[in-house]
Amino acid sequence: MKQQQLHRFEIRFSGLGGQGIITLGRVMGQGLALGHGYNVTQTQSYGPEARGGSSRCDLVISSEPISYPKAESLDLLVALSQEACNAYYPYLKPGGALVLESDLVRQPPTNRFLGLPFTRLARDKVGVAQAMNTVVLGALSHLLPFIGQSIMRKSLESSLPAKIRAVNVKAFNLGHRLAKKEWGDDAGEVWRVDESESD
Repeated sequence: MKQQQLHRFEIRFSGLGGQGIITLGRVMGQGLALGHGYNVTQTQSYGPEARGGSSRCDLVISSEPISYPKAESLDLLVALSQEACNAYYPYLKPGGALVLESDLVRQPPTNRFLGLPFTRLARDKVGVAQAMNTVVLGALSHLLPFIGQSIMRKSLESSLPAKIRAVNVKAFNLGHRLAKKEWGDDAGEVWRVDESESD
């Protein structure tokens, strides 16, 4: 896959401890760095209680060397709890995308968002609620035009123990398929438009 030029793209994964947010950021960062050849930085923070407290993981992705590793002006906010959505929505830049866990974020701060019931999908369709973060990864692999689905899936497989590989690949494929169905093929156009304007 030919690398799409990215000047600087900032993603924040946010939600509750126990939702697998740090793992989600690590797997996506690894796939973008090793599989796609981007420069990637990852930073993370936990609330006072790991499970049930707040949790977040930021990625900065660029084709160029990254001068500042922390995310400040988000291109994409993934909010998996209402608290996280309320706390971090102000950091989303104009034209940025908001992706929600639609069962857990009942009061979105805007009507411009993309949502799926990630936890319910993992529990009901995959049989493992903890695979929710991998459903998110699959959905984002459809949404973000600079991610190759097959490359990201291979990165996911290589990072997992054999005993949970099959269920997570199923979760990844489910997320990708449902994002394509629910969000459409042009969901990622927002960033293609930005690129054409900067020419």
